[in-house]
Amino acid sequence: MATPLNILLIGGSGFVSGTLARLAVSRGHTVSAVTRGQRALPAGVTPVIADRKDSAAFAAAIQQAGSHWDLVVDCIGYGPEDAQQDVEIFRERTSHLVFISTDFVYAPDKRRFPQAEDDADYLDHSYGGKKREAELVLAGADTGTMRWTVLRPCHIYGPGSLLGCLPEHGRDPQLIERLRQGETLRLVGGGHYLQQPILAADLAQTILSCAGNAAAHGQICNVSGPTIVESWQYYQIIADILGVPLAVEELSVADYLRANPDRASFFCHRIYDLSRLADCGLHVPATPLADGLRGHVESLL
Repeated sequence: MATPLNILLIGGSGFVSGTLARLAVSRGHTVSAVTRGQRALPAGVTPVIADRKDSAAFAAAIQQAGSHWDLVVDCIGYGPEDAQQDVEIFRERTSHLVFISTDFVYAPDKRRFPQAEDDADYLDHSYGGKKREAELVLAGADTGTMRWTVLRPCHIYGPGSLLGCLPEHGRDPQLIERLRQGETLRLVGGGHYLQQPILAADLAQTILSCAGNAAAHGQICNVSGPTIVESWQYYQIIADILGVPLAVEELSVADYLRANPDRASFFCHRIYDLSRLADCGLHVPATPLADGLRGHVESLL
């Protein structure tokens, strides 16, 4: 087994952070998590009780923990203030910081196919714009000896989350029941958008592979699954697992965006160049979508 790491997660009871925590514990690592204490943490994870939005309390809790971590993973950083907090608090307290960003940083109407990290056009507003601002804080900060890596995952699925990758059936708690009852799914654009969903367990492996990796320092990497499908095919795979037919009704993209302008990032091809991930020696996700979705469906059943 690799040398055990001392790991701190900012967030630890959520979907991605919980998946990461369980994997890290299973590999023999020491895992702590900053949490408000409102939800239970995975077994084997030590809580650090604090609300990161309370800057003074967050700083005091980290100082009281009195540790130096091999790896700190910010799973819940949403804007530049969070990235700045990471630099200020952890610059002298961790060897490597991983910040979880999103593929929504890319402007949906100006994408390349596949989209690489360089030569990209970015959003300057909304969720994706805030994540991009956070990335720029890290890129411009004096982080001393602290290494840092930004990961940009696309749609993340797997046990611990709800199924569904596209409006109106994104993260739909009733999706399995709808399919079993023969309900027609209403998908914007008929689901004719390419995607590369990533299994949360694969993302967790990529995050852990950053630790001790000097080549990953200062890198911003796309991270997505190995399977490229149209969004409707994601739902077809689920229907096939359940042994039921799939019926899809196409909703107008223009009409949906007029009512939901903040959701434009869903309506574009989300396929990515992963060569930088491989060049840095990081784990490249390899779980086929059909295999990952089977496990996801079985977990919900």
